[in-house]
Amino acid sequence: MHMPSAGPARLSPPRNPLRRLSVELILIVLAKIAFFLLIWWFVAAHYPRPDTTPTAIEHLLAPSTSPTPEAKP
Repeated sequence: MHMPSAGPARLSPPRNPLRRLSVELILIVLAKIAFFLLIWWFVAAHYPRPDTTPTAIEHLLAPSTSPTPEAKP
């Protein structure tokens, strides 16, 4: 019996479907991250940032200088 040799006309095996699925899922996750970052940039990035210097925090936490009504005789 003579076996035909596999020549260049041989079909290539299909790509690994698990590899294709993982690439698609990674691309979907990256697209979602980019989408949410874009939404955050449009919504929240333009608000002024609070002053977090130590002097500003000290000013916010300092006791009031005006007397309270209960302290008056």
